[in-house]
Amino acid sequence: MPKEPTASSESRAASSARGHALVRLGGVGAVLLCVVMAFAYAGGWLSPHWLTPARFIDAFERANGVPPPAGFRRNHAKGVCATGFFESNGKGAVISRAAVFAPGRVPVVGRFALAGGQPLAADAAQNVRSLALQFRLADGEEWRTGMNDIPVFPVDSPEGFFDQLVASEPDPRTGKPDPAKMAGFLAKHPESARAIDLIRRRAVSSGFDNDTYNSLNAFRFVNASGVSIPVRWSMLPVQAFEPAEPADPAPKNVNYLFDALIARMHRGPLQWRLVATLGQPGDKTNDATIAWAGREKMEMGTLTLDSIESEDDGPCRDINYDPLVLPAGIEPSDDPLLSARSATYSESFRRRAGETKAPSAVTPEEVRR
Repeated sequence: MPKEPTASSESRAASSARGHALVRLGGVGAVLLCVVMAFAYAGGWLSPHWLTPARFIDAFERANGVPPPAGFRRNHAKGVCATGFFESNGKGAVISRAAVFAPGRVPVVGRFALAGGQPLAADAAQNVRSLALQFRLADGEEWRTGMNDIPVFPVDSPEGFFDQLVASEPDPRTGKPDPAKMAGFLAKHPESARAIDLIRRRAVSSGFDNDTYNSLNAFRFVNASGVSIPVRWSMLPVQAFEPAEPADPAPKNVNYLFDALIARMHRGPLQWRLVATLGQPGDKTNDATIAWAGREKMEMGTLTLDSIESEDDGPCRDINYDPLVLPAGIEPSDDPLLSARSATYSESFRRRAGETKAPSAVTPEEVRR
């Protein structure tokens, strides 16, 4: 017959149960602590010296100088919406299982914009241009990407990005960045000096319509067999390249780049070829200041944009083009800028969503003309 439990054995069992309970509670507590710490980090509560989304957007606002009208993005503030579709040729399915690369069409909501936080600033040919896209897949997934018309990114880390913003803050006496601060930044970040030299030597196109837009950051494509490959992608214009004029038009035509884009789209659709640049073993996927030259390329389909609207009433106004909104088959690389971009985009969206939006520089009337 089994022995009756003794008082000491019952005591040991109770103590063991209490121990297991404490371990479980400790595990839950650790998880909660991690969550609290994450919120504390995102809110900038732990240390005023840590890089947080809020500190980044504060730095953007200081670098922008005069406070812009409310309701706009803190960077790439001046823009217009464009819609159309992407038609995959099916070749991309070899390197990615993402549904967007299966043969067929998916609708796209895009946004053309100029870098900077002043939504009413005059257009300038040398200003960095961007094309952001939201691919709406049939299964409910989305792919969002923000691309720029420069060959490399000017910094390789969130710290470098923040340092660049601080160096770009206008001097109260001149209204322009202090050359000494910028020189100090470039001395501290030689990788940025090299990247900025490449950016300055790029061929600048005459407008948005015949420009090339690059992902800059590396990502990873994963195919149906689970094989992963590092990639960067570009949108190459079907429209013939034309160089920008040596000097910008008269200052009174403050929207000349957007006006030209509107007039061109009214004449017919614009198209770009989506081309992936395939990384090789040894390629640095965590440094967007380094160009991938001489790599294999794969054309994956054609983007067609056939409608354009002002942001005031267009579908792109309230889209956060977060680069980490990715479908299955596309994954982030180890580039630290991706998580920094995602977090700062979110903070920018949060701030502007709580503001009453002022009219855009490119009005609905201007688009309809």
